[in-house]
Amino acid sequence: MPTTTSTKKFGTAPVFFTAISTILGAILFLRFGFAVGSLGFWGVILIILLGHLVTIPTAMAISELATNKRVEGGGEYFIISRSFGLNIGATIGIALFFSQAISVAFYVIAFTEAFEPLFNLAFSTYGYEFPRQIVSVPAMLFLSILILKKGANLGVKALYFVVAVLMVSLVLFFLGSTDHASVSDFGLMNAEFRNADQFFIVFAIIFPAFTGMTAGVGLSGDLKNPSKSIPLGTSTATLLGMIVYFFVVYKLAFSVSSADLMENQLIMAKIAIGGSLVIPLGLAASTISSALGSVMVAPRTLQALSADRSFPSKKVNRWLAKGRESDNEPINASLITCIIAMVFVVLGDVNVVAQIISMFFMVTYGSLCLISFLNHFGSSPSYRPSFKSKWVFSLIGFVTSVWVMFKISFLYAFAAVAVMSLIYLFINRYHRNRNGIESIFLNALYQLNRNMQVFLQKTGKGKAREWRPSAICISKESFERDTAFKLLNWISYKYGFGTYLHRIEGYYSKATYQQSKEELDRLIKSFDKIENHVYVDTIISPSYTSAIAQAIQLPGVAGMENNMVIFEYDKGNPDRLNLIIDNYSLARAGNFDFCILGSSPRTLDFKSNIHVWIKSSDTYNANLMILLSFIIAGHSDWKKADIKIFNICKKEQADETRKQLDDLVVSGRLPITTSNIEIIHEQENVSSKEVINQRSADAGITIIGFRGESLKHEKAELFKGYDKLGNILFINANSRKLIE
Repeated sequence: MPTTTSTKKFGTAPVFFTAISTILGAILFLRFGFAVGSLGFWGVILIILLGHLVTIPTAMAISELATNKRVEGGGEYFIISRSFGLNIGATIGIALFFSQAISVAFYVIAFTEAFEPLFNLAFSTYGYEFPRQIVSVPAMLFLSILILKKGANLGVKALYFVVAVLMVSLVLFFLGSTDHASVSDFGLMNAEFRNADQFFIVFAIIFPAFTGMTAGVGLSGDLKNPSKSIPLGTSTATLLGMIVYFFVVYKLAFSVSSADLMENQLIMAKIAIGGSLVIPLGLAASTISSALGSVMVAPRTLQALSADRSFPSKKVNRWLAKGRESDNEPINASLITCIIAMVFVVLGDVNVVAQIISMFFMVTYGSLCLISFLNHFGSSPSYRPSFKSKWVFSLIGFVTSVWVMFKISFLYAFAAVAVMSLIYLFINRYHRNRNGIESIFLNALYQLNRNMQVFLQKTGKGKAREWRPSAICISKESFERDTAFKLLNWISYKYGFGTYLHRIEGYYSKATYQQSKEELDRLIKSFDKIENHVYVDTIISPSYTSAIAQAIQLPGVAGMENNMVIFEYDKGNPDRLNLIIDNYSLARAGNFDFCILGSSPRTLDFKSNIHVWIKSSDTYNANLMILLSFIIAGHSDWKKADIKIFNICKKEQADETRKQLDDLVVSGRLPITTSNIEIIHEQENVSSKEVINQRSADAGITIIGFRGESLKHEKAELFKGYDKLGNILFINANSRKLIE
């Protein structure tokens, strides 16, 4: 449900404060000391740099995407879903929502650590260790009431206050000193990088600090000008946070020994002026502000998901998408968010869940960087962001996100991918009609295909290369018979390339153009029922000859020139055969191999074999016929069929012919057994057609060669007399093909 204009009340400041309060949050106060103690100064600096190889490209990607199109409610989810499609967007969006909702609990639990001095006092005085829930549960209840009653408006006002407290505590931390600092010889030149084997273990602990970078993006539906506020607020918070991290790490390494850093999680209190009060207050401010940021953002993600009907129930979608009438505050989505957060607060320990949360955030960041990269690479004219990054930054962000995920924990990374795959399959099951991912990938594929075509043209001309079929087939009877398409598909399955042209008879006009579009859609839908490897298109032409003349000049679909033309006619009604014969010279003018498929009404039995008939006149044809039989047999349809070769020759040539064929099969590594090669002696009173009819009556497809001279003299009679056969492929090779 799009947010109405009247409810768009925020500027850049809320985006910045929501992000910076999460960046400078619980991890900074509770875990940076441990990290410095474990890895040393340079180890943590390397963690910060590596983390920002993800966050800075992501911030730039978000800025780009937000300034290209209007961004509505849902923040990161909205950007991803409008780029990758609603189904994949919903998959990432649901994972993102749960990450944001559980993050609320994570920050509330971290908030209780600000009361560690009181817990320690109670334990030393009364000898009883109070559960942290006595603070975290009331805090979560108060936060829930606050957000449900007042919404994001009060949440933003509260942010200003807690960020002010946070900044004061950091200033007093930098102004503070220790006895250790007065005698420390620490410097950048002698700083350490130790325990390198624990680097990614510590990285996993520190990384949640970086996830706050996109926190402010979730307010997109409440911003007056998202295309300005999101880039400025997000980028500024990311850069400022990185700078603060550097100085905090330096201050910690300079002021405290490694042992103290490892032992005391609130070590910053030992350094800051008035640290025993200021640092717990700063920790409380940072964690409650992070919780506020998450509890404002998560409901808006859920509201946007529901508005896009991401869940299977219409009632659930309608209820979650509903906003408060006065300000469109996602009151119902906020209630669900608070309930989920409360469950994890009561559990009290989300350390394991926090790592999985990090994985989902990494997936989100990687997706945003990938979208930006694909948009750069695709070069769509509609991609005109006012904020421009570089494709290399986006690629670095995507690759680093994926790499770091699996370096942190292969198990959790695999779990995150598995869970998201299951979510996608579930969503795709009840939203089969929704897509969208194709468009962003298609633009990139178009560019890649263009560059490859140009490269192939530049490097392929005039260079010798092994032969493979690049065939073009023209047919007017596509909806009556699909035999020609099947043949082309068999050829194109693994070894060759095929272009199938459905001919529309007539002159090019608005009416025939519209007809071509409609019939192409019909063809693609009908051919989608089988495993299709053929490029399908239509051609409008007033005559068969002009259609052939146009078609043979088309570039090959694979970037190499077409070298074979396939024609098709109905054996039961061979009227079209004369048209094919009349255009033989035209097709051969371009040095094409010439193939004529005689389609039979008989049901094709793929368990039957492929028969190849070679005669003494097939000097050029023989190798092409054998190669095509091998290529066709490579299709899964023919996996139970064998290739049989028959050679009709004079009796005195039988031994030599047999030896040549055996050597050819062995040297060419063809999957044809010796027993499937048969030499047949010529008989004076028996024609070759009689022999072929007798031996190949049950063949799945029969391949027969013919010569151009025979075609000129016999015309259509050359192809008649094979009444007992099924489908026949007649071959006339332009040149002899090598079988190496």
